[in-house]
Amino acid sequence: MVLRIFVTGPAGVGKTTLVERVAKEVDRWGYIVGGMITREVRRGGRRVGFKITAIDTGEEGTLASIRGTSHLPGTPFGKYVVHVDEIERVAVPAIRRAIDEADLIVIDEIGPMEYKSDEFIRVVGDVLKSEKPLLAVVHRHFVDRFRPLGRLHTLSVENRNAEFGIILDEIMKELKGLRG
Repeated sequence: MVLRIFVTGPAGVGKTTLVERVAKEVDRWGYIVGGMITREVRRGGRRVGFKITAIDTGEEGTLASIRGTSHLPGTPFGKYVVHVDEIERVAVPAIRRAIDEADLIVIDEIGPMEYKSDEFIRVVGDVLKSEKPLLAVVHRHFVDRFRPLGRLHTLSVENRNAEFGIILDEIMKELKGLRG
């Protein structure tokens, strides 16, 4: 079975930081990492949205912004507007390239905002059909959907450093096994 690691936990616990640390370490060992990372956008100490970044190219897009603060079209989601066009311009192609070119696919995150895009849903399905190892952050509301598809790691402030080591170990064993 292909290695699929799903990371979840409360907001601010370090899920994205862990995924970025693992991706950097895997890259340092000479493996190709692809996919996308989501980061908060803050102004004046306040979260005003989220941006998405393609790991391979560094291309950025706006995942979501507080209503009324962006010129981009979008779908209302709570106090935010989700910019589906941006997901499909940046995240979806980055994940598709990772399926074709990367040794490890990273998706940060799989959640309700990203699921406003049918193309994103499709590309996640393609990843799950692929033979490539996956490291994905899964929103707490999506945990039950993804738990049966791989190994679930729930982060806390107390365990996040230990989990980094455990997850990195699992991925490196898988990647070294694939290269023989």
